[in-house]
Amino acid sequence: MRREYYMKIAISVESTNDLSKELLANNDISVIPYEITLGDENFKDGEKTTEEMFAYVDKHKILPKTNAINEFGYTEYFEGLKKNYDAVVHICLSSGITSSCGNAERAAKNVENVFVVDSKSLSTGIGLLALYGRELAENGVSPDKIAETLQARTEKLQVSFVIERLDYLYRGGRCSSLQLLGANLLKIRPRIVLKDGKMVSDKKYRGHMESVVAKYCADVLSEFNTPDLKRVFITYTTATPEMVTAAKNALTEAGFNEIIETRAGGTIASHCGANTLGILYFNDGVKE
Repeated sequence: MRREYYMKIAISVESTNDLSKELLANNDISVIPYEITLGDENFKDGEKTTEEMFAYVDKHKILPKTNAINEFGYTEYFEGLKKNYDAVVHICLSSGITSSCGNAERAAKNVENVFVVDSKSLSTGIGLLALYGRELAENGVSPDKIAETLQARTEKLQVSFVIERLDYLYRGGRCSSLQLLGANLLKIRPRIVLKDGKMVSDKKYRGHMESVVAKYCADVLSEFNTPDLKRVFITYTTATPEMVTAAKNALTEAGFNEIIETRAGGTIASHCGANTLGILYFNDGVKE
């Protein structure tokens, strides 16, 4: 007689996933936090609000820094998870953004049945993969196959944001002082997209953020026009109610079944600053 064996699989992410505490808990998603340095202070990602971080930057003109998790940290974390799970599928912040992913891959070689996925993404792009990974696990898919399936689907993620000001990009060395001056004078709002696992600016908007968000959403939905309509995230560092409403209206009209609003944590905040908003979804649905 064939014996059915249920494997208990941990779906794991770093604190850069930007899922709410409720989504993490309801989907049994484990989290290892990044450490953030703000001036002379070190703290775990999530221990300070984005508003507190922005206030510090505005006062001291010093950007927060996200510190990579080292191999030992991952090994210890994976070993801890293995006490309660038979296997671990860990989804990393893009290797194009951090060395942490390589550290996780090396740590996985030290612990049996740990599989690492390079998300080539950040924020709720990672969250989308984690939720999908949990669905696969609940359907009895083996951990190695889950990791393989998630890795393949990273190519179908649409991850982008629109930014109100270039100050943070300037302080982070991603634009010149001349670009900063011109952008602020002309109210230019850059769009940041994830391409090949790296953050790049590929489009610019002008005007008030409410109208910019509406135009940004229209452009994204037009360019990435085969969305999986099951789920979409609206993720922002801070945003006015009008900005969020503009995004929700566009996504409702597009036909998404579940529109989830989340706050971005330290990673997006460190790179992009206040009033940064993005829509994130899998772009592998069927074109009507």
